[in-house]
Amino acid sequence: MKKYQYVAEKIRKRIEDGTYPPKKLIPNQIELAKEFNVSKITVKNALDHLARAGMVYKKSGLGTYVRDVSALVSAHDAPANAFNGLYHDSGAQHVASKVIKFEVSFPDEHVAKNLGIAKNEPVYEIIRLRLLDQKPFILEHTFMPVRLVPDLTNEILHKSIYQYIHHKLHLQFGGAYRKIHAAKASDYDIQYLGAKKDTPMLEIEQVVWLTTGSNIEYSKSRNLYNSRGYTVVDLNES
Repeated sequence: MKKYQYVAEKIRKRIEDGTYPPKKLIPNQIELAKEFNVSKITVKNALDHLARAGMVYKKSGLGTYVRDVSALVSAHDAPANAFNGLYHDSGAQHVASKVIKFEVSFPDEHVAKNLGIAKNEPVYEIIRLRLLDQKPFILEHTFMPVRLVPDLTNEILHKSIYQYIHHKLHLQFGGAYRKIHAAKASDYDIQYLGAKKDTPMLEIEQVVWLTTGSNIEYSKSRNLYNSRGYTVVDLNES
């Protein structure tokens, strides 16, 4: 994690827990730089990052204020462009995983196309139920090339695949294409998420690629329509 990201994460948590209340000034750049033992440029980059995420806004000559979005965003909503994963965003103490399927196979044409690989290249197929505070929350169906994510284990699946990719394999995500849409409940949704046949589901289908340009993940994540939403911040900077 870069220094500005570390500072931004600390400020974000203070906003979320109310240490920095909505519509109030946060400490100035000099104070924050001294507290975190970083440069003013690092603090500026952290605040710019939070501003792009819609969490703070700046008033010329006055400072940086906390934006009040609490009426629109619920506790379990997630930014549509997030890369941290549930384990990081919600906290290890709140998140658990049940591994439903974990095997190595060859991809069908659809999966191979989305991963940009040949149909004879082995991939992991992973189905996990993510639990939040011991309650079923998200059902994930993921494909990853074995070549890019070697030595994946059941133990890792019960924690965080993304932490393994970033901290053990030292790979960084370059970006993602995500499609968010409504879907009908599947048999898996009924069995593991407690959906009914007529329960609307929210699905995120995504392709994630590395800074090298290689696609590392093709996945579908599903949750009940009323358990989680995804947010987008659109800023007018003209």
